[in-house]
Amino acid sequence: MTAAPGPIDVLAAARGLEPLVTAVVHPCDKPSLAAALAARDRGLIVPTLVGPAERIRREALEAGLDLGGVTIEQAAHSHAAAARAVELVRRAEAEAIMKGSLHTDELLAEVVHRETGLRTARRISHVFVLQVPGFDRLLLVTDAAVNIGPSLEDKADIVQNAIDLAGALGIERPKVAILSAVETVTSKLRSTLDAAALCKMADRRQITGGILDGPLAFDNAVSAEAARTKGIESPVAGRADILVAPDLESGNILAKQLEYFSAATAGGIVLGARVPIILSSRSDSLASRLLSCGVAVVFARRAPAAGP
Repeated sequence: MTAAPGPIDVLAAARGLEPLVTAVVHPCDKPSLAAALAARDRGLIVPTLVGPAERIRREALEAGLDLGGVTIEQAAHSHAAAARAVELVRRAEAEAIMKGSLHTDELLAEVVHRETGLRTARRISHVFVLQVPGFDRLLLVTDAAVNIGPSLEDKADIVQNAIDLAGALGIERPKVAILSAVETVTSKLRSTLDAAALCKMADRRQITGGILDGPLAFDNAVSAEAARTKGIESPVAGRADILVAPDLESGNILAKQLEYFSAATAGGIVLGARVPIILSSRSDSLASRLLSCGVAVVFARRAPAAGP
């Protein structure tokens, strides 16, 4: 009997692809500096460190990190570093942005700036890519970091961004579960109405490339047994590759529970801008940061363009 295939190895998929020239924004602490250099050593990125040069050098010296051969772009403070990183992308001198030791809001404000940012026709959104021990596939959870209370139109872009990423990772026709607390459509829960509308949007090809179903509760999305018990017949139920949360809070809680209670390794990137944005939390492990870089490389080299 043939063994079931395991989950996609993202770092193996990135191996052999051309590394991304990456603007690393304000890497003024050991974790962000060490991650950028480790990703360089793995052949994932070619880092350009953007921030106060003397502070970056001092941090590297104190941490025992070698900056030999690494370009440093001077920027006086974190806000200036975010603006400079975006400028490097606009000038085609960087292919990705990586968050260092600054707040996410500060970085993304420059990314979405109407005149000088990196907007496309698509709304930006965050996707967690989770490697869960014992689970037979990658799980993508969205949106858990950018859109607080997304509208239906926002959710359509959130879903499309995740489908595009799944496709780049080699998941053909990814199965997308639109999550809620129940499996039936009711006006008492807006998330169920949005789920039904998103599925119809997929039917009308307003969302393409994936198979959508919802509303689905979490158990029915990932467990075939739970779906059978509840009598749910669906190509997605029990087989979901992508879990679309109703809002940021529930998505963030879900992803962090998988990380801390199930020992999942979680990589995260922001999509919908001109380039992928590698978004790490200050508490992320080196493994998570490297996974994020690997996801960005695979997406940048294999995904179709999102549009102007």
